Amino acid sequence: MLFSIIIPALVQSLTEFLPISSSGHLILLEKFQVSPQTLVMDIALHLGTLVAVMAYFWRDIRDMILGLFQKGTQRELLKRVIVATLPVVFVGFFLKSFIEESFRSVAVIAGTSIFYGVLLWLIDARAPRQRSFNDITLKSAFLIGCAQVLSLVPGTSRSGITMTCARALGITREASARFSMLLSVPTIALGAAYVFYCAWRDHQLTDAVLSQMTAGIMWAAVLGFLVIFGLMRWLKYASFAVFGIYRVLLGVGLIIWLIVG
Repeated sequence: MLFSIIIPALVQSLTEFLPISSSGHLILLEKFQVSPQTLVMDIALHLGTLVAVMAYFWRDIRDMILGLFQKGTQRELLKRVIVATLPVVFVGFFLKSFIEESFRSVAVIAGTSIFYGVLLWLIDARAPRQRSFNDITLKSAFLIGCAQVLSLVPGTSRSGITMTCARALGITREASARFSMLLSVPTIALGAAYVFYCAWRDHQLTDAVLSQMTAGIMWAAVLGFLVIFGLMRWLKYASFAVFGIYRVLLGVGLIIWLIVG
């Protein structure tokens, strides 16, 4: 049981915040029969990563909460996050199920891994780094939010596509990662709430299941916090190139597996 919790928790924590696609990797775990992707574990892993990002960026979360009651930089941050979240909420409400059913395949994950990996690599290498976190305007936030819609397709990576768009707009690597992480809060929260409702509706939340969820949340939260800590420090001295290379290698490996298999 512990193995079935730790492995998906580790994969979710690494891939949710690193620009390499959590949905794609979790689907691959299921496809290769490493770990089944159950509805309940999906809730636990997302709640765990939500706890991780809120713990690491607690000052920004505090500022957004304060923005509900007072004007100033806190309210501006809240507005930017809301504006950037609206596109994926709108599109996801109508098309999420269709997209997941239509594009949930190894071939799609291989293609998106390569394409968006190369895109991240090239844009990060060539884009200027002139704009800080506070320079992200409502227009920029909306564009990043529109890019986030593409992450509904497995293998794209929510963090990857939002960081790629932010870098294309001239935002620094650290600021791109920070804004992407903050965008994950409402996105993950809404997604987890919907999945939790589905589990409750289907009478899946037994005492044994809730105990398993608790363990999954704890592992994902701890591992997720460590991943965020490492990524934010990595970007002070290095680029996104290593993630682009990994995505290309993963995609090529999957294509070879499809051909040989």
